[in-house]
Formats: sequence, C-alpha cells, structure tokens
Amino acid sequence: MHRHTLKGPAILHGTGLFTGAPAEAAILPARSGGVRFAVGGEAIPAVVASVPTDPSRTPFPSGVAARNTTLAGSRAIAATIEHVMSAIAGLGITDAIIELRGPELPMFDGSAEPIVDAISAAGGLLQLSDTVTPIVPREMVLVEGAGGSSIRIEPRSSPGCSYAYTLDYAGKAGIRRQTASWDGRAATYQVEVAPARTFCLASEALALRERGLFRHVTPKEMLVLDDATGAPLENDLRFENEPARHKLLDLIGDLALVGSPIQADIFAERSGHALAHEACRKLLASMA
Repeated sequence: MHRHTLKGPAILHGTGLFTGAPAEAAILPARSGGVRFAVGGEAIPAVVASVPTDPSRTPFPSGVAARNTTLAGSRAIAATIEHVMSAIAGLGITDAIIELRGPELPMFDGSAEPIVDAISAAGGLLQLSDTVTPIVPREMVLVEGAGGSSIRIEPRSSPGCSYAYTLDYAGKAGIRRQTASWDGRAATYQVEVAPARTFCLASEALALRERGLFRHVTPKEMLVLDDATGAPLENDLRFENEPARHKLLDLIGDLALVGSPIQADIFAERSGHALAHEACRKLLASMA
C-alpha cells in the first residue's frame, strides 16, 4: 500500500468536550514517521503504547477517562483524540503531524465530519512514493470484557479491511439493538461513518453535569438520548442507527493506534475505548 499524507495543513478550531476549554489543532503533512501529536514541544506517537495506564495522567476526574482516548508523553498529553484518529484512518492517511494547543482536541458537533471537511478544504490527500505494509493477523484475535463486550479480529487474505459494530444495551435503556458497518473505503467512511455524532443517555449527561462536566453544551449541541425511549432530546438523528455508527467511528480511531493499516475483518459488540486499546495490544503481541 502506498503511504498517504495531506496536501496542506488542515486547521481545527473549537472547544474540548470534557475540559470545556478552547481547543486548536493543525493536521500537517508528513513524508514519513506515521501519525504523531506535537504538544508543547513534545512529540507523542499515535500508538497504543502512548495510552497511559495511570488514570492520573489524564485531565479529567476519576472515572471519566474511560469515556475517551488520551495519549501521554513524558510531559504533555493529547486528549479525546479518537475522532481525529478515526478521520485519519478512515481516509487512508498514514503520515501526519497533529499540532495541538491545549490538552484536548476540538469536539465540534461530536462527529468526525468537520475534521474530514477540514482535510478536504486543505486539498485532500497526497500519495507518497513509499509504501506501508499492513498488519495481517496470523490468527483470530479475540478480546472480551464486562457485560458481554468483545472485539474479534479475523484474518483475511484479500487487501483491505471491514469493520462491524453491534450496540446492545440489553434492555437497560430505550436504545434498540443496532449494528453499523464499514467496508474500509474512504468514500464510504465520509458519507456513512464520519457524520455520526457522539451520544449519551440523559441520566449519564445529568450525572456528568453534576460533576462539573458538559456544562458548556446543551442537547442541541450534543446528542442526548432519552433513557426510556432512546429518542433524542431537542435534536434529530442523522441516521436511524446513529449511535451504532458513532461507536463504529470510535472503534476505527482507537484501532488505528496499532500504528499501521489492518488487513482484517473486525467485529465488535458492546465494546468501548478500553477494550479497543486491549485489542490493539493483543494484536501487536500476536505479531511479535
């Protein structure tokens, strides 16, 4: 596979979801080196080895860190990076430097669409002369977590990848069981995955606001779903299965932390960020 970068800088301005602080980032072209964040003069590789295992290495209260993906260097951190990593992986970018001012990436409307649009406005992608070898699993990789959550990575002989996510609250909320999939193509990602927004249940939003979070957003800016019916409050769904599509979006971004494209068919059910990080580690260990 040829490596790809951006033709020009993609500039991102907004507000951090968890910190509520102004957030600014620039996704810059790079000829090699993979994807890495530049924060306060420190380079942080966008790989699972940069995910801190110590919760104190995140800018959020205890228990909140599991709701996003944070990378940490020796001094600096880059928080809530899953959407920008999803856009980069979904479009097929292999090399980029993401300069970040502040601790957190902009949240925008909770989707990756504004990031994809910024990359498009910067001229799109540039094919490099060098190639990258995809990670091809030798055997099936399976990780399982609490509540029946799982991620299964199946080897495939043909180039490319596919992802499928099943969302299932098992009757504990009004959101119905639903699935979403991605065929690995950039064009499909742009239309069917990138626009899906992050969401939470109304009870979760209330609990987080009581802890001082999300006070800078309302259900008009963030997708909040009624616990009993699963219907959005003061908002409308972009897709009937938008919650599952957003979980798929997150999964693509988190699994990009293996550091190379994955040639496999990937199936996830009820999984979150922590289990995706575990899947990255197990996949890389299986290749050693």
